[in-house]
Amino acid sequence: MNRNEVALTYLKDADDPRLSPYLHVRERDLVGRDGRFLAEGESVLRVLLTASHHPVESLLLAEGRETKLSDLLTNVPEDVPVYVVPQAVMNGVVGFEIHRGILAVGRRAIDGPFGSVAAALEGAVRTVVVLQGITNHDNVGGIFRNAAAFGVDRILLDGESCDPLYRKALRVSVGGTLAVPFVRGGSTEELLEALEKQGFTTYALSPRGAGSVLTEPFAEKRAFLFGSEGPGLPAPLLARLRSLQIPMATGVLGTTFDSLNVAASSAITLFLGCQRSA
Repeated sequence: MNRNEVALTYLKDADDPRLSPYLHVRERDLVGRDGRFLAEGESVLRVLLTASHHPVESLLLAEGRETKLSDLLTNVPEDVPVYVVPQAVMNGVVGFEIHRGILAVGRRAIDGPFGSVAAALEGAVRTVVVLQGITNHDNVGGIFRNAAAFGVDRILLDGESCDPLYRKALRVSVGGTLAVPFVRGGSTEELLEALEKQGFTTYALSPRGAGSVLTEPFAEKRAFLFGSEGPGLPAPLLARLRSLQIPMATGVLGTTFDSLNVAASSAITLFLGCQRSA
């Protein structure tokens, strides 16, 4: 049940125990939040409240933000508290100057909306992204943002990749990690096996790819595998899968560039791959 009139709780004391989930944000980012995550900023909050399967537990707003967000706050369930504090109090609670003045605590849905990778791939799923060993939160957030923009149905992350619900990844994704359903865990081999059983063709992206994203007639059910920057995907994996590259110009500033940042690579690949099939 949603409420038409938002009940706001105004607090003045940074030591109020009701604000404890928001204490020392950066330090708690490093040690985890016991099945919870922190959403920051209006765009992320909008996705959390309107397009996410993860429930929200509470909101914390700097004074003045409640008026700006009045329409969005009508989506907050009746039993979810909305705390409003002076900006200085908010800064003191979180441990730094938080200019957006908008935070929310979400509760991680158990297993996401699926019980397994196989369940995630069932139904009307055509385009999947697979991430191997990507530990940079900016890159993961950027990939999720691109995936949301180009209509990716699912993202599968191996157990070495970082958590998409880490605050920085979530912020960089502009809520994409809440909007695109994902499953995280296991090995790349296990993820590829599940994809194969469901009839997907997996394309491995690499500067050493045998084909080109510009000319590839993508399969109707396609998965795009991206590896970490630096080492990239291992050679045996590239030999086993259909490997693709993004053609590079040569001689730029006297240097030959052979690759892009993985998030940028995902944008180009998904723009082409999500709109074209054999």
